[in-house]
Parts: sequence; structure tokens; C-alpha cells
Amino acid sequence: MSVRLFARARVPLRPLAAIVRLFWAERGPRLLAGALLAGVTVLAGFALLSLSGWFLAATAIAGLSAGTALAFDVFTPAAAIRFLALARTGGRYGERLVTHDATLGVLAGLRERLFRGWATPEAARALGLRPGRLLFRLTEDIDAIGQLYLRVLVPAGAAVLLALVAGVGLGLVAGSGPGIALCAGLMVVGLGLPLAGARAAYRHSRRRAYATESLRARAIDLVAGQTELVMAGRLPAQCEAVARADRTLAEADLALNRIETRVGAGFGIAASVLVAGALLLAGALARQGTIDGPVAAALVLGALAVLEPFAGLRRGALELGRILLAAGRLGPRLTDRRPMRGPLRAEAGIAVRVSRVDLRQRAAHRALLDDVSLTILPGERVALVGASGAGKSSLLGLIAGERSPTDGTVESLCATLLTQRTELFQDTVRDNLRLAAPAASDDALWEALTAAGLAADIAGLPAGLDTRLGEGGLGLSGGQGRRLALARLLLRDTPVWLLDEPTEGLDGETARAVLARLTACAEGRTLVVATHIRREAELCDRLLVMAQGRITARLTRGEPAFDAMLASLRPD
Repeated sequence: MSVRLFARARVPLRPLAAIVRLFWAERGPRLLAGALLAGVTVLAGFALLSLSGWFLAATAIAGLSAGTALAFDVFTPAAAIRFLALARTGGRYGERLVTHDATLGVLAGLRERLFRGWATPEAARALGLRPGRLLFRLTEDIDAIGQLYLRVLVPAGAAVLLALVAGVGLGLVAGSGPGIALCAGLMVVGLGLPLAGARAAYRHSRRRAYATESLRARAIDLVAGQTELVMAGRLPAQCEAVARADRTLAEADLALNRIETRVGAGFGIAASVLVAGALLLAGALARQGTIDGPVAAALVLGALAVLEPFAGLRRGALELGRILLAAGRLGPRLTDRRPMRGPLRAEAGIAVRVSRVDLRQRAAHRALLDDVSLTILPGERVALVGASGAGKSSLLGLIAGERSPTDGTVESLCATLLTQRTELFQDTVRDNLRLAAPAASDDALWEALTAAGLAADIAGLPAGLDTRLGEGGLGLSGGQGRRLALARLLLRDTPVWLLDEPTEGLDGETARAVLARLTACAEGRTLVVATHIRREAELCDRLLVMAQGRITARLTRGEPAFDAMLASLRPD
């Protein structure tokens, strides 16, 4: 029935199977223990209410005459009631402790898997285009997946167990017919109402998740970029976008609340019908002499408790849309355990070798790289020159292992890439530098800053290396930020340095000083420089001219064409 319901609503259930397998792999025995404790708690509550009804009725009847009052055993059922009360309380505490501990452990493991999934080529680059999505995946989506166990699997398992036990118990008292009818009715109504609610709420749950993500991203853009928005005259439009996302979120919440109210009303009606049916059945069995008054009271009060765990599923049913959305978005990264496909280790005597490499992006009309081959020996200095979009940065990304080729092979020694974009963090200058070398001493940091031409600037700051930078390196100019990134490169002890326009944004005098220091520090290393600036290409002994993803010319120092190409590049 559940499959048909969700099939009509076009709800994808397949991602849930993969997520459940991950849950079991992370904390299987502990998750099972939590589910068993939940079952014990529900059964103890059901037995407590039924036994209490029997005990109250039996005590009242026994008190009608002195003889039966003296013969009636008060202590055994009273002790059983106390035991069930303690078992219910202890089971509830143990269930919350074990299930939440297991869930937190699972979520920690899933976050670790996500980080590993994002470490593959292209994944981090794609997420970097929308950083708000990364935050949402680590918080809202992971938390939504955690609700699968706490709000869906555990309550459903406990409810089904209680339905089976209640059906067997009624069958022993009133016969197999009423027992089977009760069990079947509980399954149909108790599971059908939440499933119908989940089907109705699926679209609204997804809408709410998208609205929450949009509201968060737009609010961050409004706060962080208000200066740019004011200058561009877009502040009112951004405020309206935030308000629009907030309205969408409120509408989705209202729709979900209405659905939850209807499901709750459905359970209220079902409970009333069940209690009325229990009264009629108990009366009929009592008239037939099949049961006595205390057992009839136990049947009626047991009917009050039997639907309680099913009613707990209504919140989980409303969360199911968000859970399915999160499972679909995170599932591929969580289940893909293939090792990262980076460059192969270059053989002896080779620093970099690229063989018949193609690189294509999905839905792109033209390949980023098309049948590119090159070999670079240790200690060589090679410049990749060409117009923007020629494929220079893409080729550096392949060699660094940040991208994987569509076809062909890449071999390289351990390489460090200095990208066009300077990545600085809201932290101290010291800690920004130590991203490259966590164990570096202050002397090593100052040496790298000196080589990058930034030591005097940092020494002039009030706190020196302890100066805290703002978001994105706020507090340093663009040129200073670039030199700080260059200093970070100098701290990396790798045999291959990949430089993507290393002095872009620096004035000519500073840039030439930095390049002179860089040349001295790169002694014995292999340099591959992507550039369209003459001063950077002059460092190199070979020029590889690129156009439309291909290497169109290979020039060596001393050739007339080499000098002609240098002269054609942009001067300082």
C-alpha cells in the first residue's frame, strides 16, 4: 500500500534504502538496541494501562463483599503495575539515551563521508560556486537524514510490534477473528493515516526546504554585500527577495501545520471508534460469559493505548519529504566510496606527463582541453601562454589533481597549485600561513613573508602575525592578499609548483621583486606558470602556446619565435 501511495505522488523511495544501509554500517547494533528499547517502552505502557484497568475493576468487585475482599490478592498485581511503571520510565530514558547517541554517531560518520566525497576532483569546485549550499548540506540536510531513524523507523517499528502483540492478546481472549481484525485495522489506519499525510505533505516539505535554503542564502547576501548592493541600486530588490523567500517559507509551514492537524484529527476519530468498538466487544463477550468485568475493563483501557505509538508517526510523516529530498541530494556523495582519481605518480626522470588528455564539462559545447600532451622534466620552467579561456587554468587543475580528465592520463610528482583566486580566511595571519605548513615556526613564516615581499607590511601591523583578518582576508589590500597566498606557496615543500598568474594585481615594481624572490626559492623545483604577462613568462625556458583547449606551439628559449611570443605578451 505504501509503495502505491508514494508511486502516485511520484515520491522517490530508492535513496532511503541506501541511507538505511549507511545507518546500519555506521551504528547498526546500537540502532537496533534503541529500537528494541522503544518497543519495550511501548509494550510496557500498553500493559500498564490494561493491567491498571483490570486491577481497578477487580478491586472494586472484590470490595463488594468481605469474603472476596479478604481472598483477593492485592499485592501481586500492584507489584506488577509498579514494575511496568518503572520499566516504562526506564525504557523511555534508555531509548532516548541510546537512540540519540546512536543518531549523533551516525551523523558524525555521514559528515565524514561527505567531506571525503567532496574531496574528489570537481566536487569542491562545483560546491565552491554556491558556498551556501555547502553549509546547508552540512546542517539541514544531515539533520533531516537523522530524523529518518528518530521520527520514522523507530516509531513505526514500535507501533507495528504493539499492533501484533495487541492482536495476539485479543485473539487469546476473544478468538482469532477479532484479533486478526484488530491487527489489520491498526495496520491500515495506524500506518495509512501517516502515509496519506506524508503524501499530502511531500510537495510542501520540499518547498519548505528550498525556501529555508533560499532565505538563508539571500539573508547572508543582504548582510555581507549591502555595500555593493547600495552602490548597484539593488538593495530594495534584495530586501524584496528576502521577504519573498520568507513568505514562501511561511506558506509551506502553514500548509504542513494544516496537514498535521488533519492527521491528528484522523487519529482522534480512529481512537474514538476503536474505544467504542472495544466497549461493544467487551459488553458482548461479558454477556456471553466469555470474559468477566475486570478483563472487559482491561480491553477498553488497552484500546486507549494501542493507537498512541501510531499517532507519534504523524510528525515523521510530515518530515518524510524533507528526508527524501536530503537523501536524494546527499546519497551519491555518501554512497560513492571510489578512491579519488588524481594524477598518477610520475616515473623517475619525469616531473609532469600529460598524455592525450581531454577535459569536458557537462552541457558545454566545446571541450576545455582537447587531445593535450606534454612532458616536463624535473627542474624545468614552463609557461602556458594564451588568451583567457584557452585552457591554461584547466591544465594546471589537472596536474594538481583538482580536476579529473574525461580521457587520457596525467602523471605528476607532488604539486602545489597557486590559483588565480586568493583564498584567505577569517583568522590570524599566522594561521592563514600555517594552512600550508601547520608545524612551521614563526621564523619560517617570516622567511616566507620576506620572500613574498610582504614582511614589512605584516611587521607594520599592530599585532604582527597575530593580526586577525576579516572574511575573505579583509584588512589586506588585493596585492597584499596575493602576496600572502604566495608566501603560503613558499612554505610548501613540493617538487612541482603550479602558478596561475602569480603576480596578477601587483604593481610592476613589486611584481618584479616578488618574481626575483620566487625564482631564488624555486631553485631545483619544477615550475609551470599560466600567464599572459611578459614578466612571468620571462622566468621560463619553454613556452607552450594554447588556444581553444589545444597546445598550438612549443617554443624554446633561443628560438626567434620564443622572443617574438614574449614580445607579444602584455607588458607590466
